[in-house]
Amino acid sequence: MENKTTLPLHGIRVLELGSLIAGPFAARVLGDFGAEVIKIESPVNGDPLRKWRKLHNGTSLWWQVQSRNKKSVAIDLKTEGGQALVRKLALTCDVVIENFRPGMLEEWGLGWEALSALNPGLIMLRISGYGQTGPYRDRPGFGVIGEAMGGLRYVTGYPDRPPVRVGVSIGDSLSSLHGVMGIMFALRHREQNGGVGQFVDVALYESVFNMMESLVPEQDFMGYTRERTGSAMPGIAPTNAYRCNDGNHVLVAGNGDGIFRRLMQAIGRGDLAADPRFAHNDGRVAGVEEIDAAIEDWTSARSQDEVLAVLEGAGVPAGKIYSAADIMQDPHYQAREMIRDIETGDGTQLKVPGIVPKLSATPGRIGSAAPALGENTDAVLGELGFGADDIAQFRREGIIG
Repeated sequence: MENKTTLPLHGIRVLELGSLIAGPFAARVLGDFGAEVIKIESPVNGDPLRKWRKLHNGTSLWWQVQSRNKKSVAIDLKTEGGQALVRKLALTCDVVIENFRPGMLEEWGLGWEALSALNPGLIMLRISGYGQTGPYRDRPGFGVIGEAMGGLRYVTGYPDRPPVRVGVSIGDSLSSLHGVMGIMFALRHREQNGGVGQFVDVALYESVFNMMESLVPEQDFMGYTRERTGSAMPGIAPTNAYRCNDGNHVLVAGNGDGIFRRLMQAIGRGDLAADPRFAHNDGRVAGVEEIDAAIEDWTSARSQDEVLAVLEGAGVPAGKIYSAADIMQDPHYQAREMIRDIETGDGTQLKVPGIVPKLSATPGRIGSAAPALGENTDAVLGELGFGADDIAQFRREGIIG
């Protein structure tokens, strides 16, 4: 039987007030590592993510991933009674996570000032499009807008076509992970400084911007604007996708000096391996078209499997571009337990992503399936001291579902 005390966040209680991706993904990560996560949902329809993308028995498959290890409590935050219940819950929690429009929680009496006055040790993660301050704070902002403002959309795609988006909600997920970092920093600060809490202000666009490498100093100091470059990595060579004769492509990262020489020897171009122009990255960037042409001349005469076998033997980083089907069949994913089997609340057997990162002594776990809407309402309110009559009255008044 699993010993929950071995989980690194055992004893940490999290109140999730957000919906969709940015707030809930952060809570999911904390839940994977042992935090007790209490998710507040609208009693009528719940989190809209329940109906996003592919559905099974009326519920999103994504929901089964995003809401594992959570408890669902159906409370109407727009009612004074519901707000009072959330304030009482916040007294028992270490962390509150929210991703509403800035000011919304304040309108409900649930903002940082109100909750921290009740619970001085509280840590609140606030994720929004533009942050809690600044001239844009009141603008609505989804992840796709943050990706654009943060600089990612501009550099994604091919130079002769409009910018494209990454195929997942990367802006939201990056914000979630920055939020988890902030929570862990704040928990450490609380531990070291007499139990004092704080709030963590995460903006979607800033989380994306934080990933943009040398974009700013290149623009400032050199007037260089990074543009779209397709499948190549600008300023680092050779790194690209190369066509094979079976219609597939192979990604090759031959950008280290020693790796480049091994790559050129492997493809029969010892002349380029010995060429002093290409001894270091700056020279290879200048001659990248010649290098790319030489690599694709070689790959285009071979199958993907042949190319990968040769490059693996030469110690050159290379790989195919994985589809979901490739991921499901890959033995390395299986060996690393990155595809896990679960049983949903309705008894459905389902494969879901495993847990990241992997801790050697206190690894995470999938302890419970995603809850039905309001599944844990009575139990959680009971823990707060409310009896069956109180809970029934709340239900009659429409405060809970």
